[in-house]
Amino acid sequence: QVQLVESGGGLVQAGGSLRLSCAASGRTSSSNGMAWFRQAPGKERELVAFIRWSGGITDYADSVKGRFTISGDNAKNTVHLQMNSLKPEDTAVYYCAVTTRLSRSYYYRNMSYEYWGQGTQVTVSS
Repeated sequence: QVQLVESGGGLVQAGGSLRLSCAASGRTSSSNGMAWFRQAPGKERELVAFIRWSGGITDYADSVKGRFTISGDNAKNTVHLQMNSLKPEDTAVYYCAVTTRLSRSYYYRNMSYEYWGQGTQVTVSS
């Protein structure tokens, strides 16, 4: 089992920045990558960004490209999401997740992630 704890959420004005962090513990040796998802009220959970430890491969949702940056340290079992130029539509609960999958194609699918954090609220006011 892997336990995930997110931090760094909060209330920010449009145009502002936040940095989310996620710390993993437990059976972290099985992790091949981590990701951030978000879920706004009444909407489905969507992928925001992922990082695969092998090769340091990252990718982002089109809606956040150029504004968000995912980074992480496999040895420290942590992942961060730097969010700049925040918009009201970024308001959501943000979740950290871990996958044991290696193939990149799996990283785009919610169901590929075996472990999830409890989420942290991000609210962007206009």
